[in-house]
Amino acid sequence: MRLANIIKVFEDWAPKWVAWDKDNVGLQIGDIQRNVTKALLALEVTNQVVDEAIKLNAELIITHHPLLYKPLSAITSLDKTGSMALKLAEHKISLFSAHTNLDYTKEGVSFALANCLGLLNVRFLAKLKDTLSKIVVFVPDGHVERVIQAMSAAGAGVIGEYSSCSFRTKGSGSFCGSDVSNPFLGEKGKLEDVEEFRIEMVSPRAIVDSVISAMKAVHPYEEVAYDVYKAENPNPNFGIGALGELPKRTPLKKFLKAVSKNLDCKALKFTGDLESKVQKVAVCGGGGGELLAEAIKSKADVFITADIKYHTFHNAVGEIILIDAGHWETEQVILKPMLNKLRNAVRLLNEELSIFITKHKTNPIQTFIK
Repeated sequence: MRLANIIKVFEDWAPKWVAWDKDNVGLQIGDIQRNVTKALLALEVTNQVVDEAIKLNAELIITHHPLLYKPLSAITSLDKTGSMALKLAEHKISLFSAHTNLDYTKEGVSFALANCLGLLNVRFLAKLKDTLSKIVVFVPDGHVERVIQAMSAAGAGVIGEYSSCSFRTKGSGSFCGSDVSNPFLGEKGKLEDVEEFRIEMVSPRAIVDSVISAMKAVHPYEEVAYDVYKAENPNPNFGIGALGELPKRTPLKKFLKAVSKNLDCKALKFTGDLESKVQKVAVCGGGGGELLAEAIKSKADVFITADIKYHTFHNAVGEIILIDAGHWETEQVILKPMLNKLRNAVRLLNEELSIFITKHKTNPIQTFIK
């Protein structure tokens, strides 16, 4: 299976444009046109993971955490990152990473965490803001459907679980072409008044240019009249964290035991009364302490995330039960969904690709229990 097709599977699921602007996601090492027969999945790249890929004769490693994150002034064997990058290149092993884009998508990291904990009715804890635009274009009768189809194929018109969403109103458009114009309707040099439709479609801001290009390619006019507006709507398709419910109210002590077992946690840090009961649960894979206010606002009984600061625990007291379950523990749950997503695509495309999850626990943190 070509590496380009593997990347498309992930970027259809978790588009690169949705990642945090300071993140480094996508293909980090390798030739996008190369054929891949074996791929290894891991939360991050370690020397053990690289050696495992070499032993498997894998041509690709797919991770959640990028290896190349901060700008590098050099790639040499004198530092850990450079040494691993060189080793991957020497063995012709490509590296692809889906990081915050996989955090922010449906069925991404936080959804996988919610599902692992048995939550029902899972949805985003907080939807992404400042990511949408509204495109308005004026189209003559008889060409409306073609324009809408082209814009939809380019990625516009997606609202939650609905695609090809548009709104149209009929009106009258006027124009007068110059002597060198070539009007689709009417005559140049003459003021024309024609029946047109105003088409409105929402689009991710990052792909507006490609949507407009697709629209212009099928629009009959020599000069297309269109507007682009910034939309303040929260994006229903992408968000941070997840929210769901347990099947029934559960004592906190019992819930903590289930969290420990399901996430392979040897120890949990938490606030709250062990005898209290919980049902509505907010989660965020990895470090999500900044979402505490959103979790409280959602009226969740408990919020599970990682890397929680001491003062954040203080802020939670009396407001919500807060659980720190560990960074690796709350993110490693995404590996099986990544495996399943890729396997399903391989089957649908009738391709051949063997996919493995690393056998190594890449978590560097150990727990000492007195």
